Amino acid sequence: MRTPETLKVVQEFWRLMATNDFHSVAAVLSTDFVLEWPQTNERIRGAERFARMNQEYPAQGVWSFAVNRIVGGDNEAVSDVTVTDGVQVGRAISFFTIEEGKGAIKAQPYARK
Repeated sequence: MRTPETLKVVQEFWRLMATNDFHSVAAVLSTDFVLEWPQTNERIRGAERFARMNQEYPAQGVWSFAVNRIVGGDNEAVSDVTVTDGVQVGRAISFFTIEEGKGAIKAQPYARK
């Protein structure tokens, strides 16, 4: 069975995040990329700001990302990922809209375990 393009984009997003080279993630983000965290009313626009936010986020070590599940359809996907820096552990449930092979994350709420 062939993996839909939408799921490939989300898999590549998390693969790039796992490198901790957050600027590299721009390769799979749309030019009008917006990250929304509805639980804190934060909105980050653009790949550069997204990378900077991830680089500057307080961490005890490098971030690791374990993909628990990705589901999706023609142009939307949802991922469930465990995120840790070795001390903090959280869960990211992310909603992606994929257009022209690139993603715009519509919401990425984090919840601590």
